[in-house]
Amino acid sequence: MSQPAPDRTLPADDAARLLARTMLERSGHASLAFIDAETGTPGISRIALGLAPDGQPMTLVSALAPHDAGLRRAPDCALMVGDVGPKGDPLSHPRLMIRARAIFVAPDDPARLALRAHWLKQHPKSTLYIDFADFSLVRLAPVSALLNAGFGRAYRLGAADLGA
Repeated sequence: MSQPAPDRTLPADDAARLLARTMLERSGHASLAFIDAETGTPGISRIALGLAPDGQPMTLVSALAPHDAGLRRAPDCALMVGDVGPKGDPLSHPRLMIRARAIFVAPDDPARLALRAHWLKQHPKSTLYIDFADFSLVRLAPVSALLNAGFGRAYRLGAADLGA
């Protein structure tokens, strides 16, 4: 019987928490993994990303996007944040994978107006379409995360480590 591979990730420390939070604050986009509602197979989309006033990631989704139906059917998802730098091996640059649960903000939710205003501060061009009937604000409640901070520096983080 084979033994499971040892977990070589490190527990979160202050430097890892700071890097993860900084990456979230500075990123205006992310890759979103979801389960396609029609096929049940994995899908991925690039999304606009922002942070709610409480630090929780959020996005704005059109009903025309396949991830809208996917997240409504199966709200468990994952985000990838981090850009490749201008030099070096792309895998040596920091990246943050967040396991999350999508929570659609209902049009009549009392918190929607404040979330809308906060979103527009970060994404002013969204003013053109944020109030269209097919658009929804979606909170992406972190469950856990994995920060790859570079070669040999991988950290497991919880939702609290992300400030959410």
